[in-house]
Amino acid sequence: MRQPAVWIGTAGGFGYAPVVPGTFGSAAGVLLFLACAGLEATPLVYAAVVVAVSLAGVWAAGRCEAVFGRADDGRIVIDEVAGQLISLAPLVGVGIGSAAGISWVVTGFVAFRVFDIWKPGPVRWAERRFQGGFGVMADDWLAGAMAAALLAVVMAVAPAAALPAGAGAR
Repeated sequence: MRQPAVWIGTAGGFGYAPVVPGTFGSAAGVLLFLACAGLEATPLVYAAVVVAVSLAGVWAAGRCEAVFGRADDGRIVIDEVAGQLISLAPLVGVGIGSAAGISWVVTGFVAFRVFDIWKPGPVRWAERRFQGGFGVMADDWLAGAMAAALLAVVMAVAPAAALPAGAGAR
């Protein structure tokens, strides 16, 4: 059972990046988001993907800690995948097939990375409070939620011209 856990925990190997593996893990989250967007996933389907990644992540991260012999080892990036998916949730149902749409994805990506690295208030609390697989995932869930809130606010106050043509919630 080690191999499936390591494969999931490292997000299919993204966690083995020689530098900034967390950023590579976040990029894997963006790729999964883009796959969902390409399939025009409904908010319910997208939520199911986030829950599935999160549950698999709790299991795999806990196993990876044992395999790697270290708590929250840098190679474990499934937490970044889940956090990034959460941060991009405001974009579900919004057309992202234009330069303006991709700029929203980039904004969500950067916002998540900032909150994940900076670890403001609740993010740092979760990182210190919980252990094991849940602990690995919890701070990234909160960083993702904070990034999603920021992205939603920015999208709400941005001029309509900044939105992709025909964009809007379904």
